Amino acid sequence: MKMRTLILSGLGLLVVGMLGIVALRTDPIPVDTAAVTVGPMRVTVDVEGKTRIAEIYEVSAPIRGTARRAPVRVGDWVTGGETVVAIVEPAASDPLDPRSRVQAEAAVREAEAGLHMAESQLRQTQEELELAQSEFERATELVSRGVASLTRLENAEQMLGVREAARAAAQSALDMAAGALDRARATLDPPDTGVDAATSCCVEILAPVDGRILEIPTISERPVIAGTRLLSVGQPEDLEIVAEILSADAVRLEPGDKAIVERWGEPRPLAARIAKIEPRAYTKVSALGIEEQRVDVVFDLLSPPAERPALGHGFSVFLRVVEWEAEQALQIPLSALFRHGADWAVFVNESGTARLRVIGIGRSNSLSVEVLTGLTEGEEVLLHPGDRIVDGTSIRLREDG
Repeated sequence: MKMRTLILSGLGLLVVGMLGIVALRTDPIPVDTAAVTVGPMRVTVDVEGKTRIAEIYEVSAPIRGTARRAPVRVGDWVTGGETVVAIVEPAASDPLDPRSRVQAEAAVREAEAGLHMAESQLRQTQEELELAQSEFERATELVSRGVASLTRLENAEQMLGVREAARAAAQSALDMAAGALDRARATLDPPDTGVDAATSCCVEILAPVDGRILEIPTISERPVIAGTRLLSVGQPEDLEIVAEILSADAVRLEPGDKAIVERWGEPRPLAARIAKIEPRAYTKVSALGIEEQRVDVVFDLLSPPAERPALGHGFSVFLRVVEWEAEQALQIPLSALFRHGADWAVFVNESGTARLRVIGIGRSNSLSVEVLTGLTEGEEVLLHPGDRIVDGTSIRLREDG
């Protein structure tokens, strides 16, 4: 009986101990894990961009006048050197106010008087030239007969040359006076009231290159001055992309870096590469009101025009500029990484127990981080580890749902 009591007491103590252990035991914490993998990894600079035609030709008015209604429309195809894209009618003379008219009439009278004076001067020099010619002929005859000296002939010849030069000068003065009179009379001419459409009065401007009309600021007829922009022409196939990239990101890029063009209207991406990075940055205010230093980066489109037939000038696109990439990179999800003092660390699943491990990292993108030291392929790391997890915590995989 005594032995039986001892056995029952021992069993009771064992049950109580086991119940205590169960009561005090901590349940494993459910976690999500991901494997350490080796595969392609890419770090990109993501930015919005716009397409533009690389070479745009601006057509401007060569003279002051009236630009007639545009003979072409935006989107029309034109042939360089053949298609008339603009017509400019020379400007009519401006009407004179009363004071200017009085001055112009006085200038005409003055020019007429100058013309009469030049005509009189010409007649005078003509008479003197005829007299000098007669004197030279008479001296020549007398010298040949031995009646006059050779000196008289030389004097007569010299005088003839002087009179010929005076007549030439008088003729030039007459031409100048006639030109001054024409100029003065032109000021008084009334302004043109119109031009016959059948006459070839206007300047027809031809397309500078083969391409399409991109923009016409004003279709209707209007007065213009020399240099006024009338329209622009470009070749839609000659597209490039310009993106405003943060200067801190631009310093890590260089010409030749490739880019992936997305969100341009179709699901398939297009290929591009950096053609040049502008040397000057500028300040731009973001949508949040923050001043940012931006740099214009120009990209060449590598995909042929046949793959992007509807893409045109000024279209919006999204660019992923490849800063770095590797085909075989040891990597883990970025959500598994956290700070441990001055180092980076993760929790590794070792047979149901979380183990803290300090690692060395390299490049990172929005999803993954490159692992340089501390992990091997195939190990499992905990995702989004919470405050309840420490080194040695018992864990179990979270069940789906």
